[in-house]
Amino acid sequence: MRKEVFRMERVTYKEQGITLLEDFNFNVLEGEIMGFIPFNSHGMASFLRLLKTNLPLDDGYIYYHEEIINSWKGAKQNSNRITVIQDKTCLVKGMTVADNIFVLRQGFKQHIIKPSVLNAQLEPFLKDIDMDLLGEAYAEKLTIFERVVVEILKGIVAGHKLIVLCEISTLISGNELKKLHKIMRHYAKQGHSFIYIGSHFEDIIQVCNRAVLLSNGRIEKILQPREMYVDNLFSLTKDYDKLVRGYLENKKAGSPKGKLVCKLYAEINSMKEPLEFVVISGECLVIQSLDNQIYHELLQILTNSRETAFYGNAWLGDKEFRLQELNTNRNFAVIQEMPTKTMLFTELSYMDNLCFNLDKRMRSVWARGNIRRSIRTEYAPILGDEVFNMTIEELSEGQKYQLVYTRILLQKPKIVFCIQPFKGADMKHRMYIWELLEKLLEKGIAVVILAVNLADTLSLADRLICIDKNKEQIEYLQEEFAALPMLAPWLYLYREDSV
Repeated sequence: MRKEVFRMERVTYKEQGITLLEDFNFNVLEGEIMGFIPFNSHGMASFLRLLKTNLPLDDGYIYYHEEIINSWKGAKQNSNRITVIQDKTCLVKGMTVADNIFVLRQGFKQHIIKPSVLNAQLEPFLKDIDMDLLGEAYAEKLTIFERVVVEILKGIVAGHKLIVLCEISTLISGNELKKLHKIMRHYAKQGHSFIYIGSHFEDIIQVCNRAVLLSNGRIEKILQPREMYVDNLFSLTKDYDKLVRGYLENKKAGSPKGKLVCKLYAEINSMKEPLEFVVISGECLVIQSLDNQIYHELLQILTNSRETAFYGNAWLGDKEFRLQELNTNRNFAVIQEMPTKTMLFTELSYMDNLCFNLDKRMRSVWARGNIRRSIRTEYAPILGDEVFNMTIEELSEGQKYQLVYTRILLQKPKIVFCIQPFKGADMKHRMYIWELLEKLLEKGIAVVILAVNLADTLSLADRLICIDKNKEQIEYLQEEFAALPMLAPWLYLYREDSV
């Protein structure tokens, strides 16, 4: 009989009188990879904190290695020997991989540190998982995938029997995700257990034995191995599913798309051939990068980074532009990754944030108050009149997304580049982002989505281009999505149509 590594029994947790986790009941067995699918973010931050530290419970018990470590009666004061890996690294900058794994672990007592010895100790671990990594490499120089693997090794060496990975599929490429799954299965066979948190069942089902479905801080269902199929999610995603089905049906019944908007040519060091594509008005093109190095080079192009020299041109109609001009030409717009954190200016008012990109269309927007008053009159029924009197910090997450996308609509670009638009968003906000992107497309604006993980992008896509290191790009038309050689969110809709 398999041992139990972790259990939460009837756990209820509150902060400032607000119930964040209610009646949590689940366990993780030795060597098991348990999936977690949160349909909103309510209580998730508290859940992760409870895994690492023993915060006071309102009710219930938490067991680790079949011993009570926390309960409503009291808790152990020490931190739990559980590794939690998220988007922010826990590795110490300025220290090497070997130092982070061995020197910083609990119980390390050597006064004289010999790097050669540490590197020799690390080598069998790296060889065991077929990982090409130098022990003397500094933490800040690692790729995201390498950093995640090092944090897993750090937990393994420290003797942690439970490792938690939170939304890692949004951080690394498809090829790297396959390698990560292989590493997880390897250590699961050795008796280590994992909690793998992801927003999409298509990601969870590829590596997990069971899955916990969460909503509003409650466990709605625990899927057993025989129940690990997509249909079990429809009761929780029916509103989103209805939204997407209606959109796809309307697209099929609608008139053909408009004229050619943009052509782009970019030479990317890691690609076998230059990236080339055209996009027409009202079209959604998804570019999936299967390699993180290519993804970061594309990011540098879109954000006009000076880190790497690159060559490329874009044509808007008959006019040619250098790629370096994308950020200054108002016919192009870029919606950055996690825009509520990267595209809003807290020191500016709501109105100033809203009008930020209007200077090329209305040169007197800052000098003439009547223009801003007119904008407020027009958009108050849509955005809500109250938001114009609020600071950026006072806005809800949904109001922040609405501000960013409305700013783009006011700018009236011909083409919008969206960088992983659904990253970091729970189900509620993913639906909201989806609707905002649909508004851009309805206005005839071409939308190009850059992604490492397809997430919700296939639900909007007219075409998909897959790019990989030292390989030719592969393009799929919407009618070819059913034959995609992958398991991706919303793919079942296209496969249903092909039956």
